Amino acid sequence: MIKTLEWTDAGVRFIDQTKLPTEETYVTCKTYEEVADAIRTMIVRGAPAIGVAAAMGVALGVRDSQAKDIEGLQCDLARISDVLASTRPTAVNLFWAIRRMRAKFEDLSAQPIARIKQTMIEEAQRMLLEDIAANEAMGKHGAVLLPASGGILTHCNAGALATCGYGTALGVIRAAVDSGKKLEVFADETRPFLQGSRLTAWELMKDHIPTTLISDNMAGAIMRQGKIDAVIVGADRIAANGDVANKIGTYTVAVLAKEHSIPFYVAAPFSTIDLETADGSQIPIEQRSSREVTHLAGKQIAPAGVKVENPAFDVTPHKYVAAIITERGVARAPYSESLRGLAQTSVGVS
Repeated sequence: MIKTLEWTDAGVRFIDQTKLPTEETYVTCKTYEEVADAIRTMIVRGAPAIGVAAAMGVALGVRDSQAKDIEGLQCDLARISDVLASTRPTAVNLFWAIRRMRAKFEDLSAQPIARIKQTMIEEAQRMLLEDIAANEAMGKHGAVLLPASGGILTHCNAGALATCGYGTALGVIRAAVDSGKKLEVFADETRPFLQGSRLTAWELMKDHIPTTLISDNMAGAIMRQGKIDAVIVGADRIAANGDVANKIGTYTVAVLAKEHSIPFYVAAPFSTIDLETADGSQIPIEQRSSREVTHLAGKQIAPAGVKVENPAFDVTPHKYVAAIITERGVARAPYSESLRGLAQTSVGVS
């Protein structure tokens, strides 16, 4: 299994996703500020992985705090949390993880500082294991939705690299293949950061799952040719009504799937579901550097000074979503009811 991130005594170790697929290199972040920078610069990416990375960043900062009393440590925790929370606004898992770590700290506030520090590290490590277990459970729930054979389109990367292992959307595909289904994956390249071509294709080829890379503007034509039997993507935030924020271009794929009567599935851990956000219009959308659009592999491909829009995500209205797959089960419309129902369901993973 690809180790997207892991805790080490030296710091938090990440596979550097900006170097894939040509270089498989790792970086170790020795401070919480370095972890924040790794999240911001997309050395680590994908909502579930970002969440666990933030938790480990909190643990790293608390471990290295020089505070002599609980009040000082609490002040340090607030500062550490603010720095990590400022990195990427759309992925709700980031904020979920920070809240969980702060809640754990409050539970421990009567304990000796050394015990608090060790338990915070253990909590972050527990979250990594929980994420892998959740992905595997999600895979089992989702595999039955995919056809016995055929083509599956995916957009961006929702695999092991976007999580702590196994993956969300790709985890469903992996589970389906492991169950004996004969599937071929069509991976959108996912401009402008190319997560599909650089990461998804790399992962699937490592797993020997048949994969065809296509440019984003080919998806409709491939659907019209009858080569796509289902679409499955991940998510960075899912509103209470089932609206889905995911990598830019997902909305386009969903509309095309609807036009061609192809089911469009979303796979995400329950921590990605934001029941406090009523609908997609309230989801903050990260705006990234124009250079990601105007340059490719460091080479300028657009006129200097041209105006650029570069939202990292778009929102797919729930009416286009056939089902939302989580570790707690599968939700279907009306999502305002089914998602709240899943909130009452025991997690079932450990």
